[in-house]
Amino acid sequence: MLLLRVLFVMGVTLGLGRFAATAQAPAAPEADWFVFNPAQDDFRASPIDLRFLNEKVAGEHGFITTKAGHFTLGNSGEPVRFWAVNGPPHDQKPEQLRQMARLLAKHGVNMVRSHGGMFTPTGEVDPAKVRQAQEIVAAMKQEGIYTHFSIYFPLWLSPKADDKTLKGYNGSRHPFVALFFDPEFQSLYRKWWEALLLTPDPKTGTRLVDDPAVFGLEMQNEDSFFFWTFGAQNIPDAELRILEKHFGDWLIKRHGSLEAARAKWNNAAETRDNLAEGRMAFRPLWNLFNQKQPRELDTVRFLYETQSEFYRATYAFLRKLGFRGVITASNWTTASAEVLTPLEKLSYTTGDFIDRHGYFSCLHKGDSSDWSIRDKHTYADRSAFRFDPETPGKPKQFVHPAMDPHYNHLPSMISETTFNRPNRYRAEAPLYFSVFGAVQDSDAIVHFALDGSDWNVKPGYFMQPWTLLSPAMGGQFPAAALIYRQGLIAVGETLAEVNLNVEDLLALKGTPLPQDASFDELRLKDVPQGSELKTGQRLDPLLHYAGRTEVNFVTNQTGGVKLKDASRLIDRKNQTVTTSSGDVKLDYANGVLKLNSAKAQGLAGNLKQAGKTVLHDLEIESTLELGAIVIAPLDGKPLATSSKMLLQVMSEEKATGFATEEAGPGLRRISNIGRDPWLVRQLNGTVRFKRPDAASLKVTALDFNGYAKKNLGQGGTITLQPEVVYYLIER
Repeated sequence: MLLLRVLFVMGVTLGLGRFAATAQAPAAPEADWFVFNPAQDDFRASPIDLRFLNEKVAGEHGFITTKAGHFTLGNSGEPVRFWAVNGPPHDQKPEQLRQMARLLAKHGVNMVRSHGGMFTPTGEVDPAKVRQAQEIVAAMKQEGIYTHFSIYFPLWLSPKADDKTLKGYNGSRHPFVALFFDPEFQSLYRKWWEALLLTPDPKTGTRLVDDPAVFGLEMQNEDSFFFWTFGAQNIPDAELRILEKHFGDWLIKRHGSLEAARAKWNNAAETRDNLAEGRMAFRPLWNLFNQKQPRELDTVRFLYETQSEFYRATYAFLRKLGFRGVITASNWTTASAEVLTPLEKLSYTTGDFIDRHGYFSCLHKGDSSDWSIRDKHTYADRSAFRFDPETPGKPKQFVHPAMDPHYNHLPSMISETTFNRPNRYRAEAPLYFSVFGAVQDSDAIVHFALDGSDWNVKPGYFMQPWTLLSPAMGGQFPAAALIYRQGLIAVGETLAEVNLNVEDLLALKGTPLPQDASFDELRLKDVPQGSELKTGQRLDPLLHYAGRTEVNFVTNQTGGVKLKDASRLIDRKNQTVTTSSGDVKLDYANGVLKLNSAKAQGLAGNLKQAGKTVLHDLEIESTLELGAIVIAPLDGKPLATSSKMLLQVMSEEKATGFATEEAGPGLRRISNIGRDPWLVRQLNGTVRFKRPDAASLKVTALDFNGYAKKNLGQGGTITLQPEVVYYLIER
């Protein structure tokens, strides 16, 4: 999904609001739908205001650090999880940033990922962008929100033929992997970090390197020697010669001479090999993880060592500048989840935590569909709760970005993720990430993408697939953030510990736990049924929904897997998975998620199919075919005794006027992308409290900003109102 980052630059960075169509008169809501259009928030006291979860100012306890595999709040040693967003847009003025920061804090956000370069189109430092970064940190800091910086992505540069640093480009190609090996480019790259971190703020004189509100630094976004963009077709001759010479020097050091290396390779040769110039060429990545011959083994070792060395050197450079927060390497996928991804992750262990990206897509096709939604595009509605395949009619597909192995006992972040629009099942997303992020003890979930501080569809001749301030996404943040950040769902038991020997990985033997590998229903017949792993088997991906998985890279011992019998938790016959604590049950046959912990209870998915559901402290019933009804305490107490609780309800969303037609089995074609405002399918159902004092509970319906709308009286049974998303329940 490389092109979506282009949109992030042209959209989120510049502000997608500028593409908005001329304002139209409000339309009457469609039958069975209501308008979701929160008024401008004045931020008076509100039951859904989660600002109290954040520090008074970000960094009040010092720089974020790591301890026992998790992020901690500076000197306090208190562990912290980050419910975060990509953004804000880079065209926002200070007053707009302050308004945005307050809105984010209210909805449970405690970090933003500022994703944009500090340079001009020619690569020179851009002081205006540095100043904007300072303003973002200052505004977010006051609301207890940290800032994480991502300042380089190859797609942000298109070197021209006369570029003095990156040679051989023509203005239409991007410098993939050049940062790993080109010393001139590395020198320019370091100037960007120096400008960002060491430039004094013109108002306060402080430098970002000294500001503990800066959570962390990302060395580079989405680039790797192990992804398909690495190859002679993407690297101009002048740059490729530099890398080939590095490879030649490495081979001489390893084998004594290039001739000796060739002999070790059984004389395997490539057209670009030039022994006289000391250069050796690279075979396509497919050859590496499929043929695995001596030449491939040397190649992958060289690429891994070169990539890792860049990350080590950059880490040392950033520390030398004085930065005391956390640092990560990158976040990309590879050409082979089984063989190359573990080497990618191993290279990331040079940093303080492991990052990744992942999107739940919906077979969205059409002109510019990588970064826009337009009339005549096609797509497929797809439920994550059911493990629907992306292509309708295929077997269930057991892969999702929420699946989160922990590597080398380091914290884990997913710095870009969402359920792409126009999938009607997008309403599953906030609770999906919140609940399974808590079960797997993930440390940061960063939602893509905040493109403004209003709750608009942002229509025009296109719309973008990731708008975050929508009812089904941002509208469900309050309860989702409470669950995730406060640990209202228990962390799962470690069900699999995978020890990967580094030499085995460099011998391209791969891993039995390939992250992001597509694993369909048919392959589930060949997963361990108990605690024994047979040669060639992959671990059951459903382990990620029952508990935790850990991967360790070892050098002084053989690899192996310690696997606990999860048969009591994974019921393939009935297609259910229950977490080791019993707090969560996923019925993937019917697409229903059930939460039943002491402090978070509810249902999401096909509520009609679930029928009347009895939980520890509640009974829930609804005829919604797609909905979410969840209750969480606002005072931190169990629901059996809590004096202040939030009931949050949601169903599916769409833009006003959005229309589709059938386009084939399971496919829809968009005939009208729609316009403002957002619509939500009308809500229904009942929630009944079982606690002894249920009759004395006071229920208040809240508006979309969380302010009192109507007193619904007292009683243990709540009849859900068609247009009410939030309820305050008090004793």
